Amino acid sequence: MVKLLVLLSLLSLTTYAKNDDYISKVSIEMNIIPASKAIVQWERVFSSEKRKARYHIDQLSPDVQVLLKTYLIQHAADSSQPMVPGL
Repeated sequence: MVKLLVLLSLLSLTTYAKNDDYISKVSIEMNIIPASKAIVQWERVFSSEKRKARYHIDQLSPDVQVLLKTYLIQHAADSSQPMVPGL
């Protein structure tokens, strides 16, 4: 887990064009599937420290948390571009 945190901290400085690929990999490594929840549910997860801890999101830097939240909401089940594994 420490390696993941170091990697996330270093990679959080990447350019915006690379952020989507980077966050996609982070979500896969953390086993977080964007389309497993609706937009409102992802917003609820990020509004509570207890819920963020359940998904280990609280261990990420604040910058990475913002990028991950944006990515999850953009690809949530009820979004215009839902993202599920294997597609």
